[in-house]
Amino acid sequence: MDHVLVLNASYEPLNVCSTRRAHVLVWKGRAEVVERYDEPLRTSTNTYVRPHVIRLVTYVRVPRSVKRRISRRALFARDGWRCVYCGDSAGRLTLDHVVPRSRGGDSVWENVVTACAPCNLRKGDRLLEETHMNLARPPRAPSPVLFISLALHRVPEAWVRYLPGVAAEAA
Repeated sequence: MDHVLVLNASYEPLNVCSTRRAHVLVWKGRAEVVERYDEPLRTSTNTYVRPHVIRLVTYVRVPRSVKRRISRRALFARDGWRCVYCGDSAGRLTLDHVVPRSRGGDSVWENVVTACAPCNLRKGDRLLEETHMNLARPPRAPSPVLFISLALHRVPEAWVRYLPGVAAEAA
């Protein structure tokens, strides 16, 4: 099944949908085709443009209160598959709560980071100030671009200009 990148009216990436859903949005006038496949969509009576990237005609406000759940894969990808304390990428990666749950820390994007097993063991159930450890950068919720790139095995080259920070992979 072909995937279609959905952009907001401001060209901000929103999601990925099926070709059928994208065609319906275009046909109803709710979206326009920005990039297309060479091969058209054919029915028994008509031929239509096969969308590859579509842009919504009206701006859709994305509520910031709606946050995606944390998964190991998304967390590791957000942190670049490296320990945020020492920068190691060779060791076994684990999840670490910056403020431990036993001290009232929540399992939210802003409090969970990627740590190698030795750093996680060293930090233990303590705060950063108590261990004299530092974060390479403060944790934050990832952008939708991360989830779009994780949803696909390979990001199409035509999408790269619309997904900041993502490089096309060889086919």
